Amino acid sequence: MTKNINLTLKVWRQKGPNVKGRLETYYANDISTDMSFLEMIDVVNEQLTLEDKEPIAFDHDCREGICGMCGAVINGRAHGPEKGTTLCQLHMRHFSDKDVIVIEPWRARAFKIIKDLVVDRSALDTIIQAGGYVSVDTGGAQDANSIAIPQEIAELAMDAAACIGCGACVAACPNASAMLFTSAKISQLALLPQGKPEAALRAIAMVNVMDKLGFGNCTNEKECEAECPKEISIINIARMNREFLKAGLISTVK
Repeated sequence: MTKNINLTLKVWRQKGPNVKGRLETYYANDISTDMSFLEMIDVVNEQLTLEDKEPIAFDHDCREGICGMCGAVINGRAHGPEKGTTLCQLHMRHFSDKDVIVIEPWRARAFKIIKDLVVDRSALDTIIQAGGYVSVDTGGAQDANSIAIPQEIAELAMDAAACIGCGACVAACPNASAMLFTSAKISQLALLPQGKPEAALRAIAMVNVMDKLGFGNCTNEKECEAECPKEISIINIARMNREFLKAGLISTVK
């Protein structure tokens, strides 16, 4: 049943990466419970604009839980209280009238705050770029069944490939580790025959770049798995560790 609620928002405002930020209080009144969380912020921003005040800056694009652009810490939880849900998929029916909601950006050394809730997540792109490309022979397209891949292996690879790179795992981790993200990107190729030729180079390069960018190490707290909107399993971290160890034994790359 649709109803309207009134909320008190405590939103992190910061003009730039080198400017001191602070929490500011706003009131979101007559918010429909059918709205998404981002639509609620849209309403608040419209009111701020009418009052000749600067609207809240936040990341968004597809608003369908696919692009990985949106993200904020809601009352201490990355993407909010609902499991397996991105911020744009979080609906206001999960909140109650007169709730106080604290909205903060991702917190990590590798994620510099650009403005308000917008952070620079290009470090994740740098990790992917370090993995390089997959060698595929050019020429005519192969028959669909020419490379035999067991279904359970294909499913595991697809589960890892579901990662949208939103950075919630980093924001949720007490060490700001990117190991769940990195392991998902390594696993989706390490599990498949197409990813085998560069497997050793990929594992070493991506882990080394991850460390250089200032991400923390994994201490098996499991917050990353709990807050991941695509429910990526930490089993991928174990697989990445195996790939990295194996690569160190057989590869000459440092």
